[in-house]
Amino acid sequence: MGFLDVILGRSKPVRPDLDQLFALPSAAVTLRAGAGFVPTGLGSVCFASVEGGAFDRIRRDVGELLDADTERGGAPVEFSRDSYGYTWLLARRPVDDTAALVNDLHAVNTLLQEGGFGPQLLCSLMGFRDEGRHPLALVYLYKRGTFYPFAPVADGGGADVAGKRDNELELQVRALLADDLRIEEDLGRWFPVWGAPGL
Repeated sequence: MGFLDVILGRSKPVRPDLDQLFALPSAAVTLRAGAGFVPTGLGSVCFASVEGGAFDRIRRDVGELLDADTERGGAPVEFSRDSYGYTWLLARRPVDDTAALVNDLHAVNTLLQEGGFGPQLLCSLMGFRDEGRHPLALVYLYKRGTFYPFAPVADGGGADVAGKRDNELELQVRALLADDLRIEEDLGRWFPVWGAPGL
């Protein structure tokens, strides 16, 4: 970081550390014991879409990699686009196989990064629910190398109540997982991911 960066208040960006994702199985155990939230077996990766042959090839490679076990009963990966134009990849695993889900998310991020599409990666998330069917996601910010909890308020059936989040639960989860995950300190970066696949 140079002198001009210090004067202008610019900071050196954090280098993404995808290995942080491997802390999620431990965090899932802590979350279950401390707050009663269990994994849903759903996880997703969000990235800005780029047109072109190279990106289409990477997307096809990701699909083939994650769909490899569909013949043995695994669920195929799903791609979707949200209202902001971002692409989401949804992966499914049995609820008791958090490690396999994390491996899938890590593989997707790694393939995109190694294919030169690291700048397009936005976030990854893993979904959780408690006994009352309240949703919770642990969101990994690719460019920050940090996690934050996102807890939309749900109605009795588990559907999101538009635009409302449970800030108290998010802060409780932050404190609970402080020893398991690198938590994002800037609360302004705890972006809502309304309607995200896997939530």
